[in-house]
Amino acid sequence: MARSDELVDELLGSQAAPSLETGPGIAGITSGVGGRSWDAFGSATAPALEGDRIAFVTLDDGTVLVEDDQPDGALDPLADVIEEMAQPPYRAAAVRSDGDVWTVVAEKIELAELPGIGGDVVDLSVVGGSRELQIDGAPAGDDVPALDAIADGRGDVALHAERVDGDVFAVDVFPL
Repeated sequence: MARSDELVDELLGSQAAPSLETGPGIAGITSGVGGRSWDAFGSATAPALEGDRIAFVTLDDGTVLVEDDQPDGALDPLADVIEEMAQPPYRAAAVRSDGDVWTVVAEKIELAELPGIGGDVVDLSVVGGSRELQIDGAPAGDDVPALDAIADGRGDVALHAERVDGDVFAVDVFPL
């Protein structure tokens, strides 16, 4: 979940934990990098959550996927605060602010099943009707009907898809 890790880094503004003096670095909300907007943000008390930073993806059915081992239900307070503003699916990142209090942000994502993809990252760009596909950074001539369907009707577009579980990929859509 590399894109989720990027969210954590952006939330922090650096690799160090945020201080209360500088804020959590949420762009447009506190002293974060300008230009970034989140679909949902908030804070929650999550006493069972381990570590100082976490990234996760919540699927359409509410299933929470996280790479780090966490106690059952530990992410529920973070998901609950996000879901007051945005329904799944979404990608989220959180950092410990103070004690058991966490700052969490999320961005909506599209999910697509991409069976038979041999890599973990798929990039598709469509510019002026010309299509270019890369899988794990290497050019690929494969057809990926699910990504083509997402791109159809959007004009010039770039899609970035990362495997989140099995054949399910989180897809970011960037109009060009």
